[in-house]
Amino acid sequence: MSDANASAPAAPLPRQVADTYVDALVDLDPISGTYLGVPESHGKLPDFSPAGQEAMAALCRATLDELAAAEARPGGDSDEERRCARLLRERLKAELAVHEAGESLRAVSNLSSPVHSVRGIFTVMPSETEADWQQVAARMRAMPVALDGYRASLAEGLSRSLFAGPRQVSTVLGQLTEWLGEAEGGDKRGWFAQFAGEGPDALRGELDGAAAEATRAIRELRDWLRDVYQPGVAGAEETVGRERYALWSRYWNGADLDLEEAYRYGWQEFHRLLAEMRTEAEKILPGAETPWEALRHLDTHGEAVDGVDEVREWLQGLMDQAISELDGTHFELSEKVRRVESRIAPPGSAAAPYYTQPSLDFSRPGRTWLPTMGETRFPVYDLVTTWYHEGVPGHHLQLAQWTYVADKLSRYQTTVGMVSANAEGWALYAERLMDELGFLTNAEQRLGYLDAQMMRATRVVVDIGMHLELEIPADSPFHPGERWTPALAQEFFGMHSGRPAEFVESELVRYLGMPGQAIGYKLGERAWLQGRAAAQRAHGDAFDAKSWHMAALSLGSLGLDDLVAELSAL
Repeated sequence: MSDANASAPAAPLPRQVADTYVDALVDLDPISGTYLGVPESHGKLPDFSPAGQEAMAALCRATLDELAAAEARPGGDSDEERRCARLLRERLKAELAVHEAGESLRAVSNLSSPVHSVRGIFTVMPSETEADWQQVAARMRAMPVALDGYRASLAEGLSRSLFAGPRQVSTVLGQLTEWLGEAEGGDKRGWFAQFAGEGPDALRGELDGAAAEATRAIRELRDWLRDVYQPGVAGAEETVGRERYALWSRYWNGADLDLEEAYRYGWQEFHRLLAEMRTEAEKILPGAETPWEALRHLDTHGEAVDGVDEVREWLQGLMDQAISELDGTHFELSEKVRRVESRIAPPGSAAAPYYTQPSLDFSRPGRTWLPTMGETRFPVYDLVTTWYHEGVPGHHLQLAQWTYVADKLSRYQTTVGMVSANAEGWALYAERLMDELGFLTNAEQRLGYLDAQMMRATRVVVDIGMHLELEIPADSPFHPGERWTPALAQEFFGMHSGRPAEFVESELVRYLGMPGQAIGYKLGERAWLQGRAAAQRAHGDAFDAKSWHMAALSLGSLGLDDLVAELSAL
Protein backbone atom coordinates (compact mmCIF):
# COMPACT_ATOMS: atom_id res chain seq x y z
CA MET A 1 0.00 0.00 0.00
CA SER A 2 2.76 2.45 0.92
CA ASP A 3 4.62 1.73 -2.36
CA ALA A 4 1.46 2.43 -4.35
CA ASN A 5 0.92 5.70 -2.53
CA ALA A 6 4.53 6.72 -3.13
CA SER A 7 4.20 6.17 -6.89
CA ALA A 8 0.79 7.85 -7.27
CA PRO A 9 0.88 11.25 -8.99
CA ALA A 10 0.53 14.26 -6.73
CA ALA A 11 -2.93 15.75 -6.59
CA PRO A 12 -3.10 18.82 -8.84
CA LEU A 13 -2.72 22.37 -7.56
CA PRO A 14 -4.50 25.34 -9.20
CA ARG A 15 -1.86 25.95 -11.89
CA GLN A 16 -2.06 22.32 -12.95
CA VAL A 17 -5.85 22.51 -13.03
CA ALA A 18 -5.57 25.61 -15.22
CA ASP A 19 -3.26 23.90 -17.70
CA THR A 20 -5.40 20.76 -17.77
CA TYR A 21 -8.26 23.08 -18.71
CA VAL A 22 -6.15 24.47 -21.57
CA ASP A 23 -5.55 20.95 -22.89
CA ALA A 24 -9.26 20.17 -22.79
CA LEU A 25 -10.14 23.54 -24.32
CA VAL A 26 -7.86 22.88 -27.28
CA ASP A 27 -9.76 19.67 -27.99
CA LEU A 28 -13.03 21.60 -28.14
CA ASP A 29 -11.62 24.74 -29.75
CA PRO A 30 -8.94 23.98 -32.37
CA ILE A 31 -8.74 27.68 -33.23
CA SER A 32 -7.29 28.32 -29.78
CA GLY A 33 -5.04 25.33 -30.39
CA THR A 34 -3.57 26.91 -33.51
CA TYR A 35 -2.93 30.19 -31.71
CA LEU A 36 -1.10 28.17 -29.06
CA GLY A 37 0.91 26.33 -31.72
CA VAL A 38 -0.63 22.86 -31.25
CA PRO A 39 -0.05 21.02 -34.58
CA GLU A 40 -2.97 18.62 -34.08
CA SER A 41 -5.38 21.58 -34.15
CA HIS A 42 -4.43 23.04 -37.51
CA GLY A 43 -6.81 21.08 -39.75
CA LYS A 44 -9.90 21.39 -37.53
CA LEU A 45 -12.58 23.89 -36.53
CA PRO A 46 -14.78 24.15 -33.41
CA ASP A 47 -18.38 23.04 -33.05
CA PHE A 48 -20.26 26.35 -32.97
CA SER A 49 -23.67 24.70 -32.55
CA PRO A 50 -25.71 24.91 -29.33
CA ALA A 51 -24.41 21.45 -28.39
CA GLY A 52 -20.82 22.58 -28.94
CA GLN A 53 -21.37 25.63 -26.79
CA GLU A 54 -22.87 23.52 -24.02
CA ALA A 55 -19.80 21.26 -24.13
CA MET A 56 -17.63 24.32 -23.51
CA ALA A 57 -19.86 25.31 -20.58
CA ALA A 58 -19.65 21.80 -19.13
CA LEU A 59 -15.86 22.03 -19.24
CA CYS A 60 -16.02 25.33 -17.33
CA ARG A 61 -18.24 23.83 -14.64
CA ALA A 62 -16.09 20.73 -14.22
CA THR A 63 -12.94 22.83 -14.00
CA LEU A 64 -14.45 25.05 -11.30
CA ASP A 65 -15.20 21.93 -9.25
CA GLU A 66 -11.61 20.71 -9.67
CA LEU A 67 -10.28 24.14 -8.78
CA ALA A 68 -12.11 24.25 -5.46
CA ALA A 69 -10.50 20.95 -4.46
CA ALA A 70 -7.05 22.06 -5.65
CA GLU A 71 -7.12 25.23 -3.56
CA ALA A 72 -7.75 23.22 -0.41
CA ARG A 73 -4.63 21.09 -0.88
CA PRO A 74 -1.29 21.90 0.81
CA GLY A 75 0.48 24.52 -1.27
CA GLY A 76 -2.73 25.67 -2.93
CA ASP A 77 -2.61 28.99 -1.13
CA SER A 78 0.86 30.15 -2.25
CA ASP A 79 1.03 33.46 -4.08
CA GLU A 80 1.62 31.76 -7.44
CA GLU A 81 -1.24 29.31 -7.00
CA ARG A 82 -3.56 31.93 -5.49
CA ARG A 83 -3.05 34.33 -8.38
CA CYS A 84 -3.76 31.66 -10.96
CA ALA A 85 -6.79 30.34 -9.08
CA ARG A 86 -8.37 33.79 -8.79
CA LEU A 87 -7.96 34.40 -12.51
CA LEU A 88 -9.26 30.98 -13.54
CA ARG A 89 -12.33 31.21 -11.30
CA GLU A 90 -13.17 34.76 -12.37
CA ARG A 91 -12.73 33.99 -16.10
CA LEU A 92 -14.72 30.77 -16.08
CA LYS A 93 -17.57 32.32 -14.09
CA ALA A 94 -17.65 35.28 -16.49
CA GLU A 95 -17.74 32.92 -19.48
CA LEU A 96 -20.50 30.84 -17.90
CA ALA A 97 -22.56 33.95 -17.19
CA VAL A 98 -22.33 34.98 -20.84
CA HIS A 99 -23.24 31.46 -21.96
CA GLU A 100 -26.18 31.09 -19.60
CA ALA A 101 -27.59 34.42 -20.78
CA GLY A 102 -27.67 33.02 -24.32
CA GLU A 103 -25.26 35.61 -25.69
CA SER A 104 -23.54 33.09 -27.98
CA LEU A 105 -26.89 32.52 -29.69
CA ARG A 106 -26.77 36.05 -31.11
CA ALA A 107 -23.02 36.35 -31.75
CA VAL A 108 -23.01 38.66 -34.77
CA SER A 109 -20.55 41.53 -34.83
CA ASN A 110 -18.19 43.23 -37.23
CA LEU A 111 -15.08 42.16 -35.34
CA SER A 112 -15.63 39.27 -32.93
CA SER A 113 -17.78 36.32 -34.00
CA PRO A 114 -17.33 32.69 -35.05
CA VAL A 115 -17.15 33.54 -38.74
CA HIS A 116 -14.43 36.13 -38.08
CA SER A 117 -12.51 33.60 -35.98
CA VAL A 118 -12.75 31.03 -38.78
CA ARG A 119 -11.32 33.32 -41.43
CA GLY A 120 -8.75 34.95 -39.17
CA ILE A 121 -7.15 31.67 -38.14
CA PHE A 122 -5.91 31.02 -41.67
CA THR A 123 -3.68 34.10 -41.48
CA VAL A 124 -1.70 32.67 -38.54
CA MET A 125 -1.47 29.02 -39.64
CA PRO A 126 1.94 27.58 -40.58
CA SER A 127 2.40 27.75 -44.37
CA GLU A 128 5.99 26.72 -45.07
CA THR A 129 5.61 23.09 -46.19
CA GLU A 130 3.26 20.93 -48.23
CA ALA A 131 2.13 19.31 -44.98
CA ASP A 132 1.19 22.77 -43.66
CA TRP A 133 -0.90 23.45 -46.76
CA GLN A 134 -2.63 20.08 -46.45
CA GLN A 135 -3.78 21.25 -43.03
CA VAL A 136 -5.00 24.51 -44.61
CA ALA A 137 -7.04 22.45 -47.09
CA ALA A 138 -8.43 20.24 -44.30
CA ARG A 139 -9.50 23.30 -42.30
CA MET A 140 -11.17 24.86 -45.35
CA ARG A 141 -13.07 21.61 -45.94
CA ALA A 142 -14.23 21.76 -42.30
CA MET A 143 -15.88 25.14 -42.82
CA PRO A 144 -19.31 23.96 -44.07
CA VAL A 145 -19.94 21.92 -40.90
CA ALA A 146 -18.57 24.64 -38.62
CA LEU A 147 -20.66 27.39 -40.20
CA ASP A 148 -23.75 25.16 -40.22
CA GLY A 149 -23.28 24.89 -36.46
CA TYR A 150 -22.96 28.66 -36.17
CA ARG A 151 -26.13 29.10 -38.20
CA ALA A 152 -27.94 26.60 -35.95
CA SER A 153 -27.00 28.70 -32.91
CA LEU A 154 -28.26 31.89 -34.51
CA ALA A 155 -31.48 30.12 -35.50
CA GLU A 156 -31.90 28.98 -31.89
CA GLY A 157 -31.38 32.58 -30.83
CA LEU A 158 -34.10 33.73 -33.22
CA SER A 159 -36.51 31.16 -31.78
CA ARG A 160 -35.79 32.47 -28.27
CA SER A 161 -35.98 36.18 -29.26
CA LEU A 162 -32.26 36.62 -28.56
CA PHE A 163 -31.46 39.03 -31.38
CA ALA A 164 -28.24 40.53 -32.67
CA GLY A 165 -28.39 44.22 -33.56
CA PRO A 166 -29.55 44.95 -37.12
CA ARG A 167 -26.50 47.13 -37.77
CA GLN A 168 -24.22 44.22 -36.86
CA VAL A 169 -26.02 42.03 -39.36
CA SER A 170 -25.89 44.50 -42.24
CA THR A 171 -22.20 45.16 -41.59
CA VAL A 172 -21.32 41.46 -41.53
CA LEU A 173 -23.31 40.93 -44.73
CA GLY A 174 -21.09 43.54 -46.36
CA GLN A 175 -17.95 41.88 -45.00
CA LEU A 176 -19.00 38.43 -46.24
CA THR A 177 -19.80 39.85 -49.66
CA GLU A 178 -16.31 41.32 -49.78
CA TRP A 179 -14.76 38.01 -48.72
CA LEU A 180 -16.66 36.34 -51.57
CA GLY A 181 -15.16 38.79 -54.06
CA GLU A 182 -18.60 40.14 -54.95
CA ALA A 183 -18.07 43.68 -53.71
CA GLU A 184 -17.44 46.37 -56.30
CA GLY A 185 -13.80 46.30 -57.36
CA GLY A 186 -13.05 43.09 -55.43
CA ASP A 187 -11.10 40.08 -56.65
CA LYS A 188 -13.81 37.84 -58.14
CA ARG A 189 -12.00 34.70 -56.98
CA GLY A 190 -12.89 35.45 -53.36
CA TRP A 191 -10.62 35.56 -50.33
CA PHE A 192 -10.27 31.81 -49.76
CA ALA A 193 -9.33 31.14 -53.38
CA GLN A 194 -6.76 33.92 -53.19
CA PHE A 195 -5.34 32.49 -49.99
CA ALA A 196 -5.21 28.96 -51.38
CA GLY A 197 -3.50 30.32 -54.47
CA GLU A 198 -0.41 31.02 -52.38
CA GLY A 199 0.05 27.29 -51.74
CA PRO A 200 2.32 24.87 -53.61
CA ASP A 201 1.48 23.80 -57.18
CA ALA A 202 1.75 20.15 -56.16
CA LEU A 203 -1.43 20.61 -54.10
CA ARG A 204 -3.22 22.90 -56.54
CA GLY A 205 -6.24 20.68 -57.11
CA GLU A 206 -6.65 19.88 -53.42
CA LEU A 207 -6.33 23.52 -52.36
CA ASP A 208 -8.63 24.88 -55.07
CA GLY A 209 -11.28 22.31 -54.23
CA ALA A 210 -11.06 23.10 -50.51
CA ALA A 211 -11.24 26.84 -51.19
CA ALA A 212 -14.36 26.27 -53.28
CA GLU A 213 -15.98 24.44 -50.33
CA ALA A 214 -15.04 27.26 -47.96
CA THR A 215 -16.37 29.87 -50.36
CA ARG A 216 -19.62 27.95 -50.74
CA ALA A 217 -20.00 27.81 -46.96
CA ILE A 218 -19.48 31.57 -46.67
CA ARG A 219 -21.98 32.20 -49.47
CA GLU A 220 -24.62 29.98 -47.87
CA LEU A 221 -24.15 31.73 -44.54
CA ARG A 222 -24.31 35.15 -46.20
CA ASP A 223 -27.51 34.26 -48.06
CA TRP A 224 -29.15 32.85 -44.91
CA LEU A 225 -28.22 35.93 -42.90
CA ARG A 226 -29.68 38.12 -45.65
CA ASP A 227 -32.85 36.13 -46.37
CA VAL A 228 -33.76 34.69 -42.96
CA TYR A 229 -31.82 36.26 -40.11
CA GLN A 230 -31.87 39.90 -41.15
CA PRO A 231 -35.68 40.03 -41.51
CA GLY A 232 -35.97 38.17 -38.21
CA VAL A 233 -34.05 40.83 -36.26
CA ALA A 234 -35.47 43.85 -38.04
CA GLY A 235 -36.43 46.45 -35.46
CA ALA A 236 -34.38 44.84 -32.66
CA GLU A 237 -32.56 47.13 -30.23
CA GLU A 238 -29.00 48.08 -31.15
CA THR A 239 -28.03 48.79 -27.53
CA VAL A 240 -28.02 46.15 -24.80
CA GLY A 241 -29.28 47.85 -21.61
CA ARG A 242 -27.80 47.83 -18.12
CA GLU A 243 -28.16 44.11 -17.28
CA ARG A 244 -26.46 42.81 -20.44
CA TYR A 245 -23.91 45.60 -20.30
CA ALA A 246 -22.89 44.67 -16.75
CA LEU A 247 -22.51 41.04 -17.88
CA TRP A 248 -20.25 41.96 -20.78
CA SER A 249 -18.23 44.59 -18.90
CA ARG A 250 -17.35 41.93 -16.32
CA TYR A 251 -16.30 39.60 -19.15
CA TRP A 252 -14.06 42.16 -20.88
CA ASN A 253 -12.67 43.91 -17.79
CA GLY A 254 -12.44 41.26 -15.09
CA ALA A 255 -14.24 43.54 -12.64
CA ASP A 256 -17.71 44.58 -11.52
CA LEU A 257 -17.39 48.23 -12.47
CA ASP A 258 -19.10 51.29 -11.06
CA LEU A 259 -20.38 52.31 -14.47
CA GLU A 260 -21.50 55.79 -13.49
CA GLU A 261 -18.07 56.51 -11.97
CA ALA A 262 -16.39 55.20 -15.12
CA TYR A 263 -18.66 57.42 -17.24
CA ARG A 264 -17.65 60.48 -15.19
CA TYR A 265 -13.98 59.53 -15.54
CA GLY A 266 -14.37 59.34 -19.29
CA TRP A 267 -15.71 62.90 -19.33
CA GLN A 268 -12.88 64.13 -17.10
CA GLU A 269 -10.33 62.68 -19.49
CA PHE A 270 -12.21 64.18 -22.45
CA HIS A 271 -11.89 67.71 -21.04
CA ARG A 272 -8.23 67.24 -20.02
CA LEU A 273 -7.19 65.87 -23.38
CA LEU A 274 -9.11 68.49 -25.32
CA ALA A 275 -7.10 71.24 -23.63
CA GLU A 276 -3.79 69.49 -24.42
CA MET A 277 -4.82 68.90 -28.01
CA ARG A 278 -5.60 72.57 -28.53
CA THR A 279 -2.08 73.47 -27.38
CA GLU A 280 -0.45 71.08 -29.88
CA ALA A 281 -2.83 72.04 -32.70
CA GLU A 282 -1.84 75.68 -32.37
CA LYS A 283 1.75 74.69 -33.17
CA ILE A 284 0.66 72.95 -36.37
CA LEU A 285 -2.07 75.20 -37.72
CA PRO A 286 -2.27 78.49 -35.80
CA GLY A 287 -5.82 79.68 -35.46
CA ALA A 288 -7.40 76.29 -36.12
CA GLU A 289 -10.95 76.20 -34.74
CA THR A 290 -10.52 72.66 -33.43
CA PRO A 291 -7.62 70.20 -33.04
CA TRP A 292 -9.24 68.02 -35.68
CA GLU A 293 -8.95 70.81 -38.22
CA ALA A 294 -5.19 70.64 -37.62
CA LEU A 295 -5.29 66.84 -38.03
CA ARG A 296 -7.16 67.18 -41.33
CA HIS A 297 -4.42 69.57 -42.41
CA LEU A 298 -1.87 66.86 -41.56
CA ASP A 299 -3.76 64.32 -43.69
CA THR A 300 -2.62 66.20 -46.78
CA HIS A 301 0.32 68.33 -45.60
CA GLY A 302 1.93 66.24 -42.86
CA GLU A 303 4.56 63.54 -43.03
CA ALA A 304 3.27 60.38 -44.72
CA VAL A 305 4.38 57.04 -46.12
CA ASP A 306 3.32 56.23 -49.70
CA GLY A 307 2.67 52.63 -50.70
CA VAL A 308 1.35 49.53 -48.95
CA ASP A 309 4.64 47.62 -49.04
CA GLU A 310 6.45 50.76 -47.98
CA VAL A 311 4.25 51.34 -44.94
CA ARG A 312 4.65 47.73 -43.83
CA GLU A 313 8.44 48.11 -43.97
CA TRP A 314 8.26 51.50 -42.23
CA LEU A 315 6.24 50.04 -39.37
CA GLN A 316 8.71 47.17 -39.05
CA GLY A 317 11.51 49.69 -38.77
CA LEU A 318 9.62 51.66 -36.13
CA MET A 319 9.25 48.55 -33.96
CA ASP A 320 12.84 47.45 -34.50
CA GLN A 321 14.05 50.89 -33.44
CA ALA A 322 11.86 50.88 -30.32
CA ILE A 323 13.23 47.49 -29.27
CA SER A 324 16.80 48.64 -29.82
CA GLU A 325 16.37 51.78 -27.74
CA LEU A 326 14.20 50.37 -24.93
CA ASP A 327 15.95 47.05 -24.32
CA GLY A 328 18.44 47.37 -21.51
CA THR A 329 17.11 50.73 -20.37
CA HIS A 330 13.42 50.35 -19.55
CA PHE A 331 13.01 46.63 -20.33
CA GLU A 332 15.14 43.50 -20.32
CA LEU A 333 14.08 41.43 -23.31
CA SER A 334 14.92 37.91 -24.39
CA GLU A 335 15.89 37.26 -28.01
CA LYS A 336 12.55 35.55 -28.61
CA VAL A 337 10.61 38.59 -27.41
CA ARG A 338 12.71 40.90 -29.58
CA ARG A 339 11.23 39.32 -32.73
CA VAL A 340 8.02 40.88 -34.09
CA GLU A 341 6.65 41.10 -37.62
CA SER A 342 4.68 43.83 -39.40
CA ARG A 343 1.89 42.53 -41.67
CA ILE A 344 -0.92 43.95 -43.81
CA ALA A 345 -4.40 42.79 -42.71
CA PRO A 346 -6.47 40.80 -45.25
CA PRO A 347 -9.23 42.67 -47.14
CA GLY A 348 -12.60 42.74 -45.43
CA SER A 349 -11.15 43.26 -41.95
CA ALA A 350 -12.53 45.83 -39.53
CA ALA A 351 -10.84 49.23 -39.71
CA ALA A 352 -8.76 48.99 -36.54
CA PRO A 353 -5.17 47.65 -36.51
CA TYR A 354 -4.57 44.59 -34.34
CA TYR A 355 -1.92 42.22 -32.96
CA THR A 356 -1.62 38.43 -32.82
CA GLN A 357 0.35 36.74 -30.05
CA PRO A 358 3.25 34.33 -30.76
CA SER A 359 2.72 30.61 -30.45
CA LEU A 360 3.94 29.05 -27.21
CA ASP A 361 7.12 27.79 -28.88
CA PHE A 362 7.68 31.11 -30.72
CA SER A 363 7.70 29.27 -34.08
CA ARG A 364 5.09 31.86 -35.08
CA PRO A 365 6.22 35.30 -33.91
CA GLY A 366 4.07 38.12 -32.64
CA ARG A 367 2.60 40.12 -35.53
CA THR A 368 0.99 43.52 -35.99
CA TRP A 369 -1.66 43.93 -38.70
CA LEU A 370 -2.58 47.12 -40.58
CA PRO A 371 -5.93 47.24 -42.42
CA THR A 372 -5.32 49.55 -45.40
CA MET A 373 -9.03 50.13 -46.18
CA GLY A 374 -8.02 50.64 -49.80
CA GLU A 375 -5.63 53.49 -48.99
CA THR A 376 -2.10 53.79 -50.37
CA ARG A 377 -0.98 56.92 -48.50
CA PHE A 378 -0.56 56.72 -44.74
CA PRO A 379 -0.09 59.84 -42.57
CA VAL A 380 2.50 59.25 -39.88
CA TYR A 381 0.94 61.31 -37.09
CA ASP A 382 -1.28 58.48 -35.87
CA LEU A 383 0.78 55.49 -37.05
CA VAL A 384 3.62 56.16 -34.61
CA THR A 385 1.54 56.01 -31.43
CA THR A 386 -0.66 53.22 -32.83
CA TRP A 387 2.38 51.00 -33.41
CA TYR A 388 3.72 51.79 -29.96
CA HIS A 389 0.30 50.44 -28.87
CA GLU A 390 0.03 47.39 -31.12
CA GLY A 391 3.72 46.51 -31.28
CA VAL A 392 6.50 47.80 -29.06
CA PRO A 393 6.31 48.50 -26.15
CA GLY A 394 2.58 47.71 -26.29
CA HIS A 395 0.83 44.44 -27.02
CA HIS A 396 3.90 42.69 -28.32
CA LEU A 397 6.10 43.24 -25.28
CA GLN A 398 3.36 42.20 -22.88
CA LEU A 399 1.94 39.19 -24.70
CA ALA A 400 5.30 37.91 -25.94
CA GLN A 401 6.72 38.22 -22.41
CA TRP A 402 3.72 36.29 -21.08
CA THR A 403 4.50 33.59 -23.62
CA TYR A 404 8.16 33.60 -22.58
CA VAL A 405 7.31 33.02 -18.89
CA ALA A 406 4.45 30.57 -19.49
CA ASP A 407 6.43 27.70 -17.94
CA LYS A 408 6.90 29.69 -14.72
CA LEU A 409 3.22 30.67 -14.42
CA SER A 410 0.76 28.54 -16.33
CA ARG A 411 -0.18 28.38 -19.98
CA TYR A 412 -3.65 29.53 -18.97
CA GLN A 413 -2.46 32.76 -17.35
CA THR A 414 -0.34 33.68 -20.35
CA THR A 415 -2.69 32.74 -23.21
CA VAL A 416 -6.41 31.95 -23.17
CA GLY A 417 -6.94 33.52 -19.72
CA MET A 418 -6.15 36.99 -21.04
CA VAL A 419 -8.37 39.80 -19.72
CA SER A 420 -8.94 42.35 -22.47
CA ALA A 421 -8.74 45.42 -20.21
CA ASN A 422 -5.40 44.29 -18.78
CA ALA A 423 -3.82 43.96 -22.23
CA GLU A 424 -5.47 47.03 -23.75
CA GLY A 425 -4.69 49.03 -20.62
CA TRP A 426 -1.01 48.09 -20.87
CA ALA A 427 -0.95 49.06 -24.56
CA LEU A 428 -2.43 52.47 -23.80
CA TYR A 429 0.00 52.86 -20.89
CA ALA A 430 2.78 52.02 -23.39
CA GLU A 431 1.72 54.92 -25.61
CA ARG A 432 1.85 57.25 -22.62
CA LEU A 433 5.23 55.82 -21.58
CA MET A 434 6.71 56.60 -24.99
CA ASP A 435 5.44 60.16 -24.65
CA GLU A 436 6.95 60.40 -21.16
CA LEU A 437 10.28 59.13 -22.51
CA GLY A 438 10.36 61.70 -25.30
CA PHE A 439 9.85 59.38 -28.29
CA LEU A 440 7.09 61.57 -29.74
CA THR A 441 9.47 64.10 -31.17
CA ASN A 442 7.24 66.75 -32.74
CA ALA A 443 3.82 68.37 -32.54
CA GLU A 444 2.44 66.12 -35.29
CA GLN A 445 3.23 62.95 -33.38
CA ARG A 446 2.07 64.38 -30.03
CA LEU A 447 -1.23 65.51 -31.53
CA GLY A 448 -1.67 62.06 -33.04
CA TYR A 449 -0.98 60.50 -29.65
CA LEU A 450 -3.44 62.81 -27.90
CA ASP A 451 -6.04 62.08 -30.56
CA ALA A 452 -5.59 58.35 -29.88
CA GLN A 453 -5.98 59.00 -26.15
CA MET A 454 -9.06 61.09 -26.87
CA MET A 455 -10.56 58.23 -28.88
CA ARG A 456 -10.18 55.94 -25.84
CA ALA A 457 -11.75 58.53 -23.50
CA THR A 458 -14.58 59.06 -25.97
CA ARG A 459 -15.12 55.30 -26.04
CA VAL A 460 -15.79 55.30 -22.31
CA VAL A 461 -18.30 58.11 -22.69
CA VAL A 462 -20.26 56.79 -25.67
CA ASP A 463 -20.05 53.06 -24.95
CA ILE A 464 -21.44 53.37 -21.44
CA GLY A 465 -23.61 56.34 -22.35
CA MET A 466 -25.51 54.83 -25.25
CA HIS A 467 -25.92 51.29 -23.86
CA LEU A 468 -27.24 52.65 -20.53
CA GLU A 469 -28.99 55.65 -22.16
CA LEU A 470 -27.31 58.02 -19.71
CA GLU A 471 -27.75 61.77 -19.70
CA ILE A 472 -25.14 63.96 -21.37
CA PRO A 473 -23.72 66.33 -18.69
CA ALA A 474 -24.71 69.96 -18.55
CA ASP A 475 -21.10 71.10 -19.12
CA SER A 476 -20.75 69.05 -22.29
CA PRO A 477 -20.07 70.94 -25.54
CA PHE A 478 -22.42 68.47 -27.26
CA HIS A 479 -26.21 68.14 -26.71
CA PRO A 480 -26.12 68.83 -22.94
CA GLY A 481 -29.01 67.32 -21.02
CA GLU A 482 -30.03 64.88 -23.75
CA ARG A 483 -29.78 61.11 -23.46
CA TRP A 484 -27.36 59.13 -25.56
CA THR A 485 -28.46 57.27 -28.67
CA PRO A 486 -26.30 55.45 -31.25
CA ALA A 487 -26.88 58.31 -33.68
CA LEU A 488 -25.65 60.89 -31.15
CA ALA A 489 -22.70 58.62 -30.25
CA GLN A 490 -21.61 58.40 -33.87
CA GLU A 491 -21.91 62.16 -34.35
CA PHE A 492 -19.97 62.89 -31.14
CA PHE A 493 -17.26 60.38 -31.99
CA GLY A 494 -16.89 61.81 -35.49
CA MET A 495 -16.61 65.37 -34.17
CA HIS A 496 -13.86 64.43 -31.73
CA SER A 497 -11.70 62.11 -33.80
CA GLY A 498 -9.13 62.54 -36.53
CA ARG A 499 -10.20 59.26 -38.12
CA PRO A 500 -12.05 59.12 -41.47
CA ALA A 501 -15.81 58.63 -41.58
CA GLU A 502 -15.61 54.93 -42.52
CA PHE A 503 -13.40 54.28 -39.49
CA VAL A 504 -15.84 56.07 -37.20
CA GLU A 505 -18.70 54.02 -38.63
CA SER A 506 -16.76 50.77 -38.13
CA GLU A 507 -15.90 51.75 -34.56
CA LEU A 508 -19.48 52.51 -33.61
CA VAL A 509 -20.65 49.19 -35.00
CA ARG A 510 -17.90 47.57 -32.94
CA TYR A 511 -19.09 49.26 -29.72
CA LEU A 512 -22.65 48.18 -30.34
CA GLY A 513 -21.59 44.60 -31.04
CA MET A 514 -18.99 44.25 -28.26
CA PRO A 515 -20.51 46.16 -25.31
CA GLY A 516 -18.08 46.89 -22.49
CA GLN A 517 -14.92 45.99 -24.42
CA ALA A 518 -13.96 49.46 -25.64
CA ILE A 519 -13.98 51.00 -22.15
CA GLY A 520 -11.17 48.68 -21.01
CA TYR A 521 -8.45 50.67 -22.77
CA LYS A 522 -8.80 53.79 -20.65
CA LEU A 523 -9.90 52.02 -17.47
CA GLY A 524 -7.08 49.51 -17.87
CA GLU A 525 -4.55 52.31 -18.41
CA ARG A 526 -5.80 53.96 -15.22
CA ALA A 527 -5.22 50.70 -13.33
CA TRP A 528 -1.65 50.42 -14.67
CA LEU A 529 -0.91 54.03 -13.73
CA GLN A 530 -2.38 53.58 -10.25
CA GLY A 531 -0.27 50.46 -9.71
CA ARG A 532 2.91 52.18 -10.86
CA ALA A 533 2.24 55.22 -8.68
CA ALA A 534 1.69 53.03 -5.61
CA ALA A 535 4.94 51.13 -6.27
CA GLN A 536 6.83 54.41 -6.69
CA ARG A 537 5.49 55.68 -3.36
CA ALA A 538 6.45 52.43 -1.65
CA HIS A 539 10.03 52.37 -3.00
CA GLY A 540 10.75 56.09 -3.14
CA ASP A 541 14.10 56.89 -4.73
CA ALA A 542 14.88 53.17 -4.98
CA PHE A 543 12.08 52.61 -7.51
CA ASP A 544 13.58 51.06 -10.66
CA ALA A 545 11.36 51.37 -13.74
CA LYS A 546 13.06 48.56 -15.67
CA SER A 547 12.69 46.07 -12.83
CA TRP A 548 9.10 47.10 -12.20
CA HIS A 549 8.16 46.84 -15.89
CA MET A 550 9.61 43.34 -16.24
CA ALA A 551 8.04 42.12 -13.00
CA ALA A 552 4.71 43.58 -14.08
CA LEU A 553 4.93 42.01 -17.54
CA SER A 554 5.73 38.64 -15.96
CA LEU A 555 2.60 38.47 -13.78
CA GLY A 556 0.46 37.00 -16.53
CA SER A 557 -3.17 37.95 -16.94
CA LEU A 558 -5.12 39.69 -14.19
CA GLY A 559 -8.56 41.23 -14.07
CA LEU A 560 -8.87 44.87 -13.07
CA ASP A 561 -10.15 43.76 -9.67
CA ASP A 562 -6.68 42.36 -8.94
CA LEU A 563 -4.36 44.31 -11.21
CA VAL A 564 -3.83 47.43 -9.10
CA ALA A 565 -3.12 45.47 -5.91
CA GLU A 566 -0.61 43.16 -7.62
CA LEU A 567 1.18 45.99 -9.43
CA SER A 568 1.34 48.06 -6.25
CA ALA A 569 3.09 45.26 -4.39
CA LEU A 570 5.96 44.88 -6.89
